[in-house]
Amino acid sequence: MRGVVLPVVLAAFTTLSMGAGAIFWAVDRSNDISAERQLQTTEAGIRAAVQELAQQQEMVAIWDDAVVELNKRSLDLKWIDANFGVWLNKTFGQDEIYILDDRNEPLVATIGNARVPAQVYERVRANVSGLIAGIRGVPGSPHRSHVEDLATASYLKTGRAVHDAHLLELNGRPAAVSVMKIIPESEDVPYPHGREFLLLSIRFLDGNFIAELSKQNLIDGLRFSSTDTPQLGEISVPVKSDVGHLIGYFIWNPELPGDRVLRSVGPVMAAAAAMILLLLGALVRRLKQSTTTLERTVLELKASEAQAYHLAFHDVLTGLPNRALFADRLDHAIAQMQDGEQVAVMMLDLDRFKHVNDTLGHHAGDSLIQEFAVRLSKLVDNKVSITRLGGDEFAIVQTFKSGTDAPQVLCDRMLAASMQPYDVLGNQIFVGVSIGLVLAPEAGVDRIELLRKADIALYRAKGEGRNCYRLFTPEMDETINVSRIIEEDLRTALATGEGLEVAYQPQMSQTGSVVGVEALARWHHPTRGCIQPSQFIPVAEQTGLIVPLGEWILRQACRASRRWPDLFVSVNLSPVQFRSRDFASRLIAIVRESGGHPQRIELEVTEGVLLEEDGRTTDALRRLREAGFRIALDDFGTGYSSLGYLHRFEVDKIKIDRSFTQSLGQGGKAATVIKAIVALGHAMAITVTAEGVETETQRSFLDTAGCNEMQGFLFSKAVSEEQIMRLLGRSPANQMQNHVHAVPALSKH
Repeated sequence: MRGVVLPVVLAAFTTLSMGAGAIFWAVDRSNDISAERQLQTTEAGIRAAVQELAQQQEMVAIWDDAVVELNKRSLDLKWIDANFGVWLNKTFGQDEIYILDDRNEPLVATIGNARVPAQVYERVRANVSGLIAGIRGVPGSPHRSHVEDLATASYLKTGRAVHDAHLLELNGRPAAVSVMKIIPESEDVPYPHGREFLLLSIRFLDGNFIAELSKQNLIDGLRFSSTDTPQLGEISVPVKSDVGHLIGYFIWNPELPGDRVLRSVGPVMAAAAAMILLLLGALVRRLKQSTTTLERTVLELKASEAQAYHLAFHDVLTGLPNRALFADRLDHAIAQMQDGEQVAVMMLDLDRFKHVNDTLGHHAGDSLIQEFAVRLSKLVDNKVSITRLGGDEFAIVQTFKSGTDAPQVLCDRMLAASMQPYDVLGNQIFVGVSIGLVLAPEAGVDRIELLRKADIALYRAKGEGRNCYRLFTPEMDETINVSRIIEEDLRTALATGEGLEVAYQPQMSQTGSVVGVEALARWHHPTRGCIQPSQFIPVAEQTGLIVPLGEWILRQACRASRRWPDLFVSVNLSPVQFRSRDFASRLIAIVRESGGHPQRIELEVTEGVLLEEDGRTTDALRRLREAGFRIALDDFGTGYSSLGYLHRFEVDKIKIDRSFTQSLGQGGKAATVIKAIVALGHAMAITVTAEGVETETQRSFLDTAGCNEMQGFLFSKAVSEEQIMRLLGRSPANQMQNHVHAVPALSKH
């Protein structure tokens, strides 16, 4: 018996030891990979801060107005604060900004968000003198070799920028430092060649920078230290300036996913080991039974080991790789990319998924996610890795040969697959998918940056109608930055009321009299001048600011309508407003508080509102009509309007889109379409209004066709409330048409 039991015992202990060793090896390996990733992320973040300074400077340094203002005898310091020092601090978090003259002496100095005496420049003069000399082209400058390279870097927008940027030590602190010549964007603006003003920007890489880097990349306890003194469990990275001087160390607690796996698997391993020991004791008494039990226990142990590893790196609902494994596979794909190969990163988001969850419940949502994951898996081969990031978000990594359109083909196939109906809990569901696509190495090889750009492309796909894919371009990144600035300024304008106003465009009857006006938002920015509605309205809709903006416009329109008791006032509603809770109640309350009358307020909605057809939209429109509001369907004829919508939502008016009006007399089918819309409206007892009337020929045709009302530049552009009052005092015919030449050019949108 001993000859049988001993080999079995040895085999059991060997199996346990190997299993434990494999787990500890996997734990150590996982920890090492995670620490290396955070190390690369930290180093990339530091270098990115240096590169971003020049990109930020280019927005103001390559500018005609900047050259003109700085060459004036008397500097407009308020203008310089708004467009250089204070603006660069508030917008990009730059810590110190200096403007130097042709003798490299400071004209203006800004620290934080306030201008300070120019003498503070002496604190950094010695440290940045090499960069200044290099940008000036002084012979023998140590930085001269960098100037020409950086001036033509691929990330510069105009190619005119001349700058130098480096990581330096300033007063014992690591700092990203960039100096750029201030030159005009246009060749027509004169400036002193060789004696240009210089813009010097400094971003310290400790303090707020560390906090932002730690938050963005989930790096725990990141801090800067002048000495290499990490605590137990911490790691450190030396920070050297571009001239080779050691500045200090970045220290943090590395993320250790392996330890978490070990804590979850450890108890299972201990229990399994105890069970095996008990079984080995019983081997002496029951050799045959013990042999069978031992074999079964070993198999269970291996299964538990494999299950623990799988759970650590896979999604429970779909079985696909999770976010942690996705990061590793993307890093691996980039690292293994060979000549003639590219890597595509795709971010996917199901359209209308929230609607499925809200109407059918989370079980239906889970079933939909599982079915979508199955469809994706059937479309790809072993060169494509599919990941579920969470919720209805998926990500894909694809390695493909350069010069082929493999990613675009895969996107088209995924779009086609997603549009097929889903059978979920006995219900047939239709959803789509929006896809953001980015390609490496064209868009970079940093994982975090690629994911950010793929997310921007996904955001663009959703903004352009959903159920499509968009390939990332640099212009998308610039659009995001501009949108963020517009959002911040619009939020301030809504809080203060400064710059916002409402203009009113008359709507004419067939007899030539004014029957109503349309309220249109206008924004005169205090420093940027007139900002077109086509720029700020989409930003307001994307950020939710359209709700307070729409309410503000409605209040102004109600107040103005009290002066025009015989006119109706039209107010445009965004589909986003309908998604807010108690939308109809809020509108009714605003009109009452403002002293307006719902019977004289006309609410214009687009087909996008009707197409959603959820309970909140239907209920809101019903309540608004019951309160006395008139409902007009704007831009009619350009979308998917149907008789069913007009019946179901009881529309009072349809407005023929300006594209048909302006096509009259140019061939095509515009005249036929307009006649059909007028006939449809009259048959359903609906008022028909034509937009965009600009010529007497158009007016005559529309009058003959039977349009009830007209609106356009032929009669008047959008004007102020006082100008409307003056218009109402005139005769309705010639003077109204002549007025178009006396008002500023303001478009409807």
